[in-house]
Amino acid sequence: MTDRRLLYATAFMRALATGMVGVIAGLYLARLGFSPATSGLVIGGGLAGAAVASFLATVGADHFGRRRFLVLLTICGAAGGTVVALGSSAAVIAVAAFIGMLNGMGRDRGAALVVEQAILPATVDDRDRTRAFAWYNVLQDSGHALGSLLAAAPAVLRAGFGMDELHALRIAMLFAALLTLVAAALYPRLSRTVEATVEAKRVVVSPETRRMLWKISSLFTIDALGGGFLTASLVSFFFFKRFGVDEAVLGPLFFAARVLNAFSHLGAAWLAKRIGLVNTMVFTHVPSSVLLASVAIAPNFAVAAILFLMREGLVEMDVPTRQSYVMAVVRPEERTVASGVTSLVRMAGWAVGPAFAGLFMQGLAMSAPLVVGSALKIGYDVLLYRAFSKVKPPEERAA
Repeated sequence: MTDRRLLYATAFMRALATGMVGVIAGLYLARLGFSPATSGLVIGGGLAGAAVASFLATVGADHFGRRRFLVLLTICGAAGGTVVALGSSAAVIAVAAFIGMLNGMGRDRGAALVVEQAILPATVDDRDRTRAFAWYNVLQDSGHALGSLLAAAPAVLRAGFGMDELHALRIAMLFAALLTLVAAALYPRLSRTVEATVEAKRVVVSPETRRMLWKISSLFTIDALGGGFLTASLVSFFFFKRFGVDEAVLGPLFFAARVLNAFSHLGAAWLAKRIGLVNTMVFTHVPSSVLLASVAIAPNFAVAAILFLMREGLVEMDVPTRQSYVMAVVRPEERTVASGVTSLVRMAGWAVGPAFAGLFMQGLAMSAPLVVGSALKIGYDVLLYRAFSKVKPPEERAA
């Protein structure tokens, strides 16, 4: 199996767990009796742990060994997730969420992505780079989709085995934690060529790259802060509180959403070849934010679900294009740093967002995070276009 296919497989397995957790974490914390504010802090704590891990990946993965670092990440994730699944105390669960990098976003955007994103471009040439990232994200969102469908498992356990709701949710959370261990078995099979070169370990980031990373990371922080208001856990919590639907309905809904995400990545690669990476990022992202803001004022669940699914068909088209763009505008030996820095600022924004979203839900309105998060994302898109519409990757300059 080639390194690229192994990365596709590990991305898929991680995404299965992330898809499950994204749907059921908010419901699980609510069944434990946690308030929206406390739930937001726990989810934010998990993303803060992922941000710390992303920082460690940025500064140390190349020196420690990329394969060993990835194995260690998955073991920490499984251990922390197990404690979250079995715990009851808010303090214990918050600490375990941090150590286990609990991902309530419903999408895999953790530290492993930093390392894998640096490896992937070296497996293809420039012409196929965006397509490779598109397929990588297709496999991720296929995993997210199936994981979302598996999130209906608690309802099956209740109906088939007479379990109480909390016990069923604990089993589902535990299963999601165990899924991450599969990736730990695959990473050692990567070839030695995935390890950083001597030049990469000694790399000094050029002034031009530093300026570019500073500018684009500042913008990614705004986007990530908006994303932190819109984690799958909090969106599912919104549907649960506003319309009274449980995981039996939310699981299939998020499954459909992730299927749309998966297909959108291939559409993004096709569109980027015609209008460019930055244009694809912006012109698909703005409509998706408008659609999500509309969910906040939907009169019933059916309308809200339709608007949400329309949004999901567009929202992920900026992901493979963004990843490809960042990797294209830096030198090959700078890719781990670039991947790490841009991922780190996004993780930091995601970690901060849920805590404020929980407070807004509790103090203002259940729909407040949807409106605020969408507004932040639209502002990001406008600023991104103004700053980078004329900065072209190699394949667009050649064309």
